[in-house]
Amino acid sequence: MIRYALTRLGLLVLGLAVASVLIFASLRVLPGDVGQLIAGAEATPAQVAAVRTSLGLDDPLWAQYLDWIGGLLRGDLGSSLVTGTPVAAELVDKARVTVPLAALSLTIALLIGIPLGVLSALGRRRVGGTGLSVAAQALAAVPVVWAGLMLVVVFSVWLGWLPPQGFPRAGWSDPAAALRALILPALTIGVVEGALLLRFVRSATLQAIGQDYVRTAAAKGLTRTRALLAHGLPNVGLSVVTVLGLQIAGIIVGAVVIEQLFTLPGVGRMLVSDVASRDLPKVQGELLALTGFVLVVGFIVDLAHRLIDPRQREAA
Repeated sequence: MIRYALTRLGLLVLGLAVASVLIFASLRVLPGDVGQLIAGAEATPAQVAAVRTSLGLDDPLWAQYLDWIGGLLRGDLGSSLVTGTPVAAELVDKARVTVPLAALSLTIALLIGIPLGVLSALGRRRVGGTGLSVAAQALAAVPVVWAGLMLVVVFSVWLGWLPPQGFPRAGWSDPAAALRALILPALTIGVVEGALLLRFVRSATLQAIGQDYVRTAAAKGLTRTRALLAHGLPNVGLSVVTVLGLQIAGIIVGAVVIEQLFTLPGVGRMLVSDVASRDLPKVQGELLALTGFVLVVGFIVDLAHRLIDPRQREAA
């Protein structure tokens, strides 16, 4: 197990290294001049050149990359070209919105996907099970922006229960207001991701129902439902753990869009703003942090799958 963990950890570090190269190179081909943006529209060419020199933008690309990597190895994500504030500090501040949003969205997706997926499989020949399957198919095809707009219309415009946009200035010092501001965005992501998870759980449960060990347990006197719960769901759980890594990545991507729609001051909204202003050090740090988060989640899922599934340990 230790050897496997070290191997996966090495692959994680290699993935981060490759991602850093791709992020750095892709940002350098974006149109626009950072020096011109910072100096101002009416700045002279000499002033723009002075700004570029002071920011190190005239250095060779390999030197800029090594300087960035050197800072990363020291735990420094760099500083904003526009405001001068450390990128790490701004990421931590914005993560106070994005991380609770992602956690709440994942909780909603799990509460929808797992129990309703199992019920849909058990009732596949009934109206209820078929209805759940059809509803999941429809919800999985709904664009997340459209789902968010519909939820705003229902819960904010018609019912007036929840705020349509924004986040309280007091932040989490007022937990009730902060949580109310995140309910609609989390529902938007959680319902769509939950529909996708429901379809997967239904398929995995149907496959488990047809396995020999479930039929044998039923032949010994257990009902089909008890045989599935006792012997089939552990194997379904293994499949769900694997899919959760992809679900979390989907939730992070969805948060970038949803934070724009609901004007939440999170990492996603900050990233879009920084791309527009060509604040390269901030964009680099934000993209690498998001990439690292997804890779770490995949690493944890791999280890959890190895620990849960005895067949993999025996094969090793």
